[in-house]
Amino acid sequence: MTIVSKSHRTMLALGAGLMTLGACASSAPTAVTSDYLEGTALTRNEIGVTKRTEFLEVAMNPEASELSSEDRARIHRFIEAYAQKGHGPLVLSLPAASANPQLAVTALAEARTIAWEKGIQYDEISGTSHGAGEAYSQPMILAFQAYDAVAPECASLATLDFADVASNNNLPTLGCSIRTNLAAMIADPADLLGNRPLGQSDMLRREVILEKFRLGESTAAERSNQESGAVSDAVN
Repeated sequence: MTIVSKSHRTMLALGAGLMTLGACASSAPTAVTSDYLEGTALTRNEIGVTKRTEFLEVAMNPEASELSSEDRARIHRFIEAYAQKGHGPLVLSLPAASANPQLAVTALAEARTIAWEKGIQYDEISGTSHGAGEAYSQPMILAFQAYDAVAPECASLATLDFADVASNNNLPTLGCSIRTNLAAMIADPADLLGNRPLGQSDMLRREVILEKFRLGESTAAERSNQESGAVSDAVN
């Protein structure tokens, strides 16, 4: 016969009670969903990126000897857009079938000149042709690739129960408006696909700034009187 002391009986009862509580805790329902433990509110509302092709068609007037001012302005705006958000080559396509072949060649050359003036290098331009064998006159075509940011679909706040305090989980809409605003503001959505390569650094300028820092001198650029940011007293 095994004799169990009162203190031992108390410890055994306490242990059994803790095991029972542990079993209840492990099987109790929870309001925390599995995806809540993965990532953050922002990663659950990601911004999408889509690629598209921008086109500009410039019709060749059979009676004209040069581009109209309107067509020239359209080419300017299109190439400016390429300089700001274009990716890949700027495609300039010469129509093989044209009612005014001389104007088509002149227009293509002028488009190249405009691109050069906008800072587009010649190796960034791809020349091609289209419309071979067509019976009708074809326009000159300019094209480039661009990217768009696609905002996440935010659930309506009317669908949420703000009185539900079953857990401290953040609401599924948390962070969605931030991502939506960011998608509207980002300058080049292609940056979301990867880091943009850095340009060449100015090693000489870096050494000058570092030396001034070591000597305790100001590292800011000096301004002349013409560049001063002071408010003019001409109106006083």
